[in-house]
Amino acid sequence: MRLKFRRGAARGLTVATMATALALPLALTTPASASTVDVPDVLATAMTYQVKGKNVHKHLEKFQEIATANGGNRAAGSPGYDASLAYVQDKLRRAGYTTSTTDVEFPLSWEEFSPAVLQQTAPEAKTYTVGTDFVTVHSSGGGDVTAEVQVVDAVIPTPETPNTSTAGCEDADFAGFVPGRIALLQRGTCPFVDKATNAKEAGAAGVIFFNEGQPGRTDPLEFDIVEWRFGFPIVMASTAVGLDLADSPGTTVRLKVDAATTVGRTKNLIADSRWGKKGEIVMVGAHLDSVPEGAGINDNGSGSAAILETALKLAKVPTKHKLRFAFWGAEELGLLGSEQYVAGLSQAEKDKIRLYLNFDMVASPNDVTFLYDGDDSDAEGAGAGPAGSAEIEKLFEKYYAKRSLGFEGTDFDGRSDYGPFIANGIPSGGIFTGAEGIKTEEQAAKFGGTAGAPYDPCYHAACDGITNINAAALERNSKAIAYATTFYAYDLSTIPDRNAAARAKSAAAPAAHAHAHGKDGKHAEPAK
Repeated sequence: MRLKFRRGAARGLTVATMATALALPLALTTPASASTVDVPDVLATAMTYQVKGKNVHKHLEKFQEIATANGGNRAAGSPGYDASLAYVQDKLRRAGYTTSTTDVEFPLSWEEFSPAVLQQTAPEAKTYTVGTDFVTVHSSGGGDVTAEVQVVDAVIPTPETPNTSTAGCEDADFAGFVPGRIALLQRGTCPFVDKATNAKEAGAAGVIFFNEGQPGRTDPLEFDIVEWRFGFPIVMASTAVGLDLADSPGTTVRLKVDAATTVGRTKNLIADSRWGKKGEIVMVGAHLDSVPEGAGINDNGSGSAAILETALKLAKVPTKHKLRFAFWGAEELGLLGSEQYVAGLSQAEKDKIRLYLNFDMVASPNDVTFLYDGDDSDAEGAGAGPAGSAEIEKLFEKYYAKRSLGFEGTDFDGRSDYGPFIANGIPSGGIFTGAEGIKTEEQAAKFGGTAGAPYDPCYHAACDGITNINAAALERNSKAIAYATTFYAYDLSTIPDRNAAARAKSAAAPAAHAHAHGKDGKHAEPAK
């Protein structure tokens, strides 16, 4: 039968007794008997009594104190952010975690020093006029390139309906693209940054966008592409110029942009537990930075404080799987901390991260308990998360339902730090209590609060201070965070193991070396 603790017994567990409670079942039970004991649930439930809202709130008070002493905010690159990171790191080090930081770059400013140049050099000489025929794309890299233009999947003649062209939206559009050429890309369905990213990956030396061609969409469009790391010149031309450049095979142009981005630097904080298998990582993250306008106590001191308190309470508990806590920098500037962290990992390191839990704004004043929709059961916006995301959502649903607490799904809309993990196939999930969205009548009936008002009226504002916290939501959701983190620290059976094949191959290699090679000189394929 399944082992059950009385509610009072679970409440009374200390960290030390939790460690003992874990060690005995895991060490002494046989696999058959262990299957009848829901050890992860018991220990995860016990941890919810260790993580208390009042202690999480103490961390928020410290974040407010730091912001007050540093110009009112904790924004990336500011003294307030650095002090916040130092506070969290000191707590984690003292608790026994191995801490490290990773560098994060972000744009401080972009400046164009002289007018851009776009000239056709072959098959005829022609100079296009900046401001009329083309404009510089803000955040463009600097450079002076003379190269052949290559049209990428443009719709010519131009389509009658706007947002028809998919030119450059897919990697496949660049099949046959010759590295070193300048990519000519038509405006259309996907973001400009996606088109330019695909062009860079294909080896382009520069990018010329041109407007799609419908009424109202013919002139050069001035915009900021935001991404500052392309490293080549980018301009936006009129439809007429784009068609002119596309007209003759072998057209060569000179493209010059005299501009540069001033880069700021900040850091992510990473903390690894002393326990658990190094190749089995449960990663939990929250962004630590605020916007410059305020202290960021709900956004996202609340998530950072909740995972910090969870980490401190789990510090001396021997977990089966390694815990990694991340406090991201520059999230408010475009998920830059998490994005650059994931980009810096090898594929093998990514595969060791079995799942990622994200907590961004977990105590909104007019809250709704939103759970990231891992299985796309709501059928809104983005699709399902990577395999395992549905199971994460179900674990949270089970937790809240068992306690008669309401919840709703929310789309993986890319607005928080789960984005880079999902993009790399890492199952993700977490909790969100709402930002600038408006609470509905149905939500007010279900969760309380005020219909017709924002979930967080101080979202990205100066008033996001220590009084902008829903204490009940902070208590409730901090415990859910503790539960899920602890559960997965012991049980990853529902999460696909992306690293299993690599480990099997590695384990088989020493044995294979003891045998002769086959006729083809290769080792036998390890069993799946």
